[in-house]
This record gives sequence, C-alpha cells and structure tokens, in this order.
Amino acid sequence: MQDLICYKTLPEWDSRTLPEAFRQRHNTHEGVWAKLTVLQGTLCFAFLSENNEVVESHEFTRDAPPPLVAPQRWHRIVSGSADMRCQLAFYCRPEEYYHLKHGMTRTHSEVINAALYVAPGKALDLGCGAGRNALYLNLLGFDVTACDKSRQSIDALKTIIDIEQRDHISAGVYDINEQLINGRYDFILSTVVLMFLQADRIERVIRNMQQSTNDGGLNLIVAAMSTEDYPCPLPFPFTFSAGELAGYYQEWEIIKYNEDPGELHKTDAEGNRIKLRFATLLARKRP
Repeated sequence: MQDLICYKTLPEWDSRTLPEAFRQRHNTHEGVWAKLTVLQGTLCFAFLSENNEVVESHEFTRDAPPPLVAPQRWHRIVSGSADMRCQLAFYCRPEEYYHLKHGMTRTHSEVINAALYVAPGKALDLGCGAGRNALYLNLLGFDVTACDKSRQSIDALKTIIDIEQRDHISAGVYDINEQLINGRYDFILSTVVLMFLQADRIERVIRNMQQSTNDGGLNLIVAAMSTEDYPCPLPFPFTFSAGELAGYYQEWEIIKYNEDPGELHKTDAEGNRIKLRFATLLARKRP
C-alpha cells in the first residue's frame, strides 16, 4: 500500500446493515484496491474464481485483518458474527486519485512518465486547464504553480485545492501569449496547449520556458501537429511541423521525442475522436 491513496471510505456496517451486494460475488474496478477493516467480531471472507468457485477462504478479526483486495479480483463476504462491525475503503494510485474522487480527466500519461525522471521540486504547469496534471504532481511532493487563461478553470482548481486542503500548490490566471514566466522551476510542462497560442508567440514562449528552467530540470511539451498524412482538421492558431519542436531543444538532453498519431477528446461529425499527430518532447537542461 506504500504508493496507494485512499479516495473513498464507506460508513461502518454491522451484521444487520451489511449490504447484500457484498455477500454476492463481486470485484473492484481496474485500478482500484479494496481494504476491508474488521472493527469487531469475526468475518468469513472468500476469494472466488471466474467460475464462482471458492479459491480460498479465511476468517478475519481485528487482530487478523483481511489482505488488500487487488483490482478485479472476485470475492465476497460469506458471513459475520452477530457482533461483527466492519468498514470498507477504496484505494488507487496517485495518478487515478482525482479522476476517481472528483471525476476529473485522468492524468496525462506523458506527465506520469516525466515524473520518473525528476525528483520532486518546483513545477510549473503552463495551461493547466482544470488542473489534473498539477494536482497529480502535488501529490508526488512537487511545489506546483498552475496557470491557465480560463478564470473558470482556475476557480474550479482552487475549489478542489480547498476541498483537499492541499499545501504547496497555487493556481492563477495567466495568458501565455502575453505574459512571461516569473521564477525558476525544476519541471515546466505544457500538455496539449501550444496549438491554442498565436503562431508568432511560440518561439518566445519556448525560449521563456527554457530560460526559466533550472540546470538539470525538465521541459515537457505535448502539442498538435499538421502533417501530410495527418492534416489537422481543426482551426488551431498554430501546429508544429515535422521536427520543429525538437529543433528548439538541440542543446538540451532529449530524453524522449516522437511525432506519433494520437486522438483528441473532440469528435468529428460521425462521433469519432479526431486523429492527428502530436509532437511529444521530454528534455533535460544541460548544466
């Protein structure tokens, strides 16, 4: 459980109030672990196969607690003593926490990957949207500054910060087109944002990101492209051409770079997610 976080705890149950659904065969969703705590009495618990056969069964007490139930493992509560009291909680990895608890879009996979290459320090999320990536980095121990042009997005992020009572994360309105970064950071990220900027501001924004990054720090950029095989069908003010993003980082250590096809959340007239190439770059600033 070292890397898991509790995102939901249900009310206590006794032998009378234990829901019938938990006496039947069930499992948790993908990415969700279950922890059942026996507060009093005894509880008989069974792990089951896909064919509903008992694989193993145990009697648990407060002093002999049940193990953490792995995602999608079939199980059920068989019975409990008359004085049984228990409580169920659900756990997940940090990258799933705000999705499961607050219904936010999942943390971007490239941000999860990038966090493997830098120790927690000062991070800046340029164009944070509702804050899914900023909140994740904060859970990992980063001191995060999150900014976005949308007042509505920033207000929503601040609400979650208040609900969660999180420290070392701040959010503010910021127009990347017009403003310069204030301060220096160990990790600056901009995911699916630069295509919304004015084309004549891109070089200034990237150079500003680089200048505001500490030696040894990281930049992560994910942004739309328009290529012959995947012409961008949306009227973005800017899209990268082949090799363009990598060209800005020739003096940096490029940890990852690709121009792979991907999908936007936005759909076309037939309801299919729009496909195009994305330039994805993770680079470290050389001393």
